[in-house]
Amino acid sequence: MEDKVKYWTDLSDYDMETAEAMLRSKRYLYVGFMCHQTIEKIFKAYFTFLKSDVAPFTHSLSFLAKRGDFYEFFSEEQKDFIDQIEPLNIEARYPSHKDRLLKSLTEEKCNEIIGKTKELQSWIKAKL
Repeated sequence: MEDKVKYWTDLSDYDMETAEAMLRSKRYLYVGFMCHQTIEKIFKAYFTFLKSDVAPFTHSLSFLAKRGDFYEFFSEEQKDFIDQIEPLNIEARYPSHKDRLLKSLTEEKCNEIIGKTKELQSWIKAKL
């Protein structure tokens, strides 16, 4: 399972770098999407670490955390952040949501999302 944990952690790091590249290129829709992917993959690493099992095939952050029995470890602020980025995975994919989402994802907002994503990712990594 150690190889699986490393696999998910490495992908999480790659997605974080991609989110930062999207911010530099002002592709704000994909900043949110890649931050969701960063957290999803670090959650899958943590799930694998805790359960010694393959992480479920899902994009739901709250489902992963609850199924992995680590949701209760989060602070209220972390839970709020998970709720904030949860829909960014789905909404970025569908045209009917893109316009509304683009209006809400300013450079300032994306910097905030990246900062919180890094904090949560680091918090999980420290537990691995």
